[in-house]
Amino acid sequence: MDFPILSFMIFVPIIGMAVVMLLPKEKHDLIKWTSTLISVIPLILSLILVFEYDGSTADMQFVEKFSWIPSLKIQYFLGVDGLSVPMLFLTALLSTISLIVSFHIHNRVKEYFAFFLLLEAGMIGVFAALDFFLFYVFWEVMLVPMYFLIGIWGGPRKEYAAIKFFLYTLFGSIFMLVGILILYLTTGSLDMLELIAQAPNYAHSMQILVWVFFFLAFAIKVPIFPFHTWLPDAHVEAPTAVSIILAGVLLKMGTYGFLRISYPMLPYGTQYFAYPFAILGVIGIIYGALVSMAQKDLKKLVAYSSVSHMGYCILGMAVFFIDPSGNAHITGIAGCIFQMFSHGLITGALFLLVGVLYDRAHTREIAAFGGLGSKLPVYTALMTVFAMASLGLPGMSGFVAEFMVFIGAFPKYQVITGIAVIGVVLTAGYILRMVQRMFLGEFNVKWAGLTEINAREILAVAPLLILTIALGVYPAPLVNMISATLQNIVVMVSR
Repeated sequence: MDFPILSFMIFVPIIGMAVVMLLPKEKHDLIKWTSTLISVIPLILSLILVFEYDGSTADMQFVEKFSWIPSLKIQYFLGVDGLSVPMLFLTALLSTISLIVSFHIHNRVKEYFAFFLLLEAGMIGVFAALDFFLFYVFWEVMLVPMYFLIGIWGGPRKEYAAIKFFLYTLFGSIFMLVGILILYLTTGSLDMLELIAQAPNYAHSMQILVWVFFFLAFAIKVPIFPFHTWLPDAHVEAPTAVSIILAGVLLKMGTYGFLRISYPMLPYGTQYFAYPFAILGVIGIIYGALVSMAQKDLKKLVAYSSVSHMGYCILGMAVFFIDPSGNAHITGIAGCIFQMFSHGLITGALFLLVGVLYDRAHTREIAAFGGLGSKLPVYTALMTVFAMASLGLPGMSGFVAEFMVFIGAFPKYQVITGIAVIGVVLTAGYILRMVQRMFLGEFNVKWAGLTEINAREILAVAPLLILTIALGVYPAPLVNMISATLQNIVVMVSR
């Protein structure tokens, strides 16, 4: 395809941001609808990517490559494979949904929607970039709008949460920059594909050192225990739409970074740290679930559950081997990718629904509610379905992801996988307790004035519901899309 689809996906939101900034600031509805309609364009383009992508090959597709700064060998280099196409679709979908649920924003509307479009451009750029300079630029571009979106439109402790998020992520970015510089000075190239091709020639000591630098950058983003402490504050203080993006897309950039950069570029380092990586994954699963059980705030519960669910990604990612017959085992890593996508759908929906309730009740305290099922049956049904999906009920995408992680991890890490399974029980404990306390039992008459979820909010959550169930019942389309790419990654790591 000659049409530069990836460039359009990146630059349409940037142009949209400029258009929004030119609109009269008092025209709130015009700003909101313009921003939302602009975000639909990358969503349509991402659907074209999904349907046009050839999953039978691991080669980069839809490639755009031009010399940008020749003296430094920096290129404008974009392309996608089975790893990035699902993430681009997820990013475009959640961005549009986030803008739809942001219609209640009345403070500094123009700036809010302009920042959101810039954030969307940065996220898409990260998943499409194949030049390290370009990747780093987009990585940093995301930081600025996210800082202001939390710091201006967040809750009572918004400044603290925004600064903490910014400092943590910037700290990780600095280590990433050091890693990039070492690779550049060693090879003279910032072309990711060229760096991957040269990977077998890198000294083992250099691979271990650079792997640690990249680990610090990506572990903070995931977040991996003990680098997770910025996450609950950012989620609790962020507006609903920002929480959706934070959980649905930004956390995935850490795991994406591991698979796009650390694994194929530093195969010895990846093998060297595989076992500690699996241990960190299971610590995240158990720790996140235990802390979730202690939460009284519904949004904090969902935030800490993300730490637990991303632990499954790390455990699945730690499993890569080629058997004596020469077959690359990708089930664990495929489970990781499935969990990345599934977690984006489920947790994005949960944060959306938490925001719906908070907008009406102005509290998220679980104990303050009771018997909401009799007052808000549609809301209760939606919340219960996504709660069940989060705990891994069969028929939902979360179950497929966790099952693939366990099946993939068990042959290599029997004890660790056995401990990780306890996380499923703990998750069921805090999810079912939340459902019981909020939606069952005697109705708290204090909430007699609560109104049901409206049509706009149902429209926003409907695509997430359809995809969660569709992938739970029939996961083959996503598995087929990622398989060839993952086999290639496992072969590169194992060489």
